[in-house]
Amino acid sequence: MRLIDFVAKNMKQTFYSNGKLLITGEYVVLDGAKAFALPTKFGQNLIIEEGENNTILWTSYDHDGSIWFETNIPFSRVIEKKKSDSENNIKTTLIEILHEAYQLNSNFITASKGYKITTELTFPKFWGLGTSSTLINNIAQWLKIDAYQLLKKSFGGSGYDLACAQNNSPIIYQLIDEQPNVELIDFQPNFTRNLYFVYLNKKQSSKTAIASYLNQRGAIDSKIKSINKITQTVIHAKEIKEFELAIEKHEIEMSLILELETVKEILFKDFNGTVKSLGAWGGDFVLAISNENPIDYFNKLGYETVIPYHEMIL
Repeated sequence: MRLIDFVAKNMKQTFYSNGKLLITGEYVVLDGAKAFALPTKFGQNLIIEEGENNTILWTSYDHDGSIWFETNIPFSRVIEKKKSDSENNIKTTLIEILHEAYQLNSNFITASKGYKITTELTFPKFWGLGTSSTLINNIAQWLKIDAYQLLKKSFGGSGYDLACAQNNSPIIYQLIDEQPNVELIDFQPNFTRNLYFVYLNKKQSSKTAIASYLNQRGAIDSKIKSINKITQTVIHAKEIKEFELAIEKHEIEMSLILELETVKEILFKDFNGTVKSLGAWGGDFVLAISNENPIDYFNKLGYETVIPYHEMIL
């Protein structure tokens, strides 16, 4: 072994990916709609160190330094994608991701004695800012494989979250012939001080929400045209009222598609402003648009995590 190879092999490697928030195009992005998404200041680190015994020692840390998951995975289980009914879903999912990564680049198993792998979130894992997408993108960076292929073979989904993981500016994301198309855009309106992100105190399963959408969607082409037009208005709006009206129209369109009440109708009927679901309806964060600081309003209702735009978005 050359000295340079030995040094590289034994060197600690660290990879980082951004979290995400989907502002427009939730669900319909799966059918080719244009989606407006924002990478967040929060994300996840992946730290790779050499191990032994042909085993991966895996430890996942939450934002506060507490361990939320740890396990040992023999290489043989990654290669065979061997599951056990007695193990939790997190370990099963991790083995599936690593197996698909192995299928795309087997060298990380065949040319190694083992690994000590650490993940570190910079946001609470229950926030739904992309614990899975940042992990997949970090693994793809580490193994120099296509993150979108890894996502498709493991979790599935549109891939907009990977585009946010990889870019430090707002994006328009679209699937064209099932291939990701990412457009970096400039989004710096003068009303971002009126935008807040509110955590709804529960995490929504993306897999479950997507499955529900796929089961009940109808003829979607005309809806996609409408959503795309709204998205263009949202990203180009110069005045807060124009932005707010477009956001409200988006909520109405998605409410009709999903046959669900909007989050404002369910939780915030008396809010003096606009509230929009972000990503999976029913959980994670919502966008609140208000002329006045709305933190007290949401706090009194039990929603203690209210983050101004500039504290959340890159």
